[in-house]
Amino acid sequence: MIKNLLLGALAIAAISCKSNAQEKSADGETTASNTQDYKVSKTEAEWQSILTPEEFNILREAGTEPPFTSPLNEETSPGTLICAACYAPLYENEHKFKSGTGWPSYDRAIDGAIVLDSDMKIGYKRDEAKCATCGSHLGHIFNDGPEETTGKRHCINGVALDFVPEGQALPELRK
Repeated sequence: MIKNLLLGALAIAAISCKSNAQEKSADGETTASNTQDYKVSKTEAEWQSILTPEEFNILREAGTEPPFTSPLNEETSPGTLICAACYAPLYENEHKFKSGTGWPSYDRAIDGAIVLDSDMKIGYKRDEAKCATCGSHLGHIFNDGPEETTGKRHCINGVALDFVPEGQALPELRK
């Protein structure tokens, strides 16, 4: 029974993040290269020492949290979402929308906050969103977002983000 539940959850995750963006790169975002230099750089052992096992799996090993598990799905207060690894500002909560996919979704990132990489892990090409400051995996970008804004859906793991309410100072970068 547990095996069937896990297989079902994986199937839902794969289907809900599939879109017509699979063959195209998102517009206006920088593409990461294998030789990308990041402002914050740590060894995997250093990342393991400061991140929780779940954060390390998602941010450094490109894992995916189960759908509908992030408290950020329901967070609608004004504020900034920062990278849980390095604390760089990534998204403004005003650009969040309900996608119904089970992951926090935004129609755009803060300018220059993310880089794109190509991800073929599940058999087809997806645009992987990474933190431009530390290279941590955030999620994926698809072309099925709100047409009245950007048309993009940044499908982001809630574990990859920390929410800073409007009016509260952003933390310094974790160097």
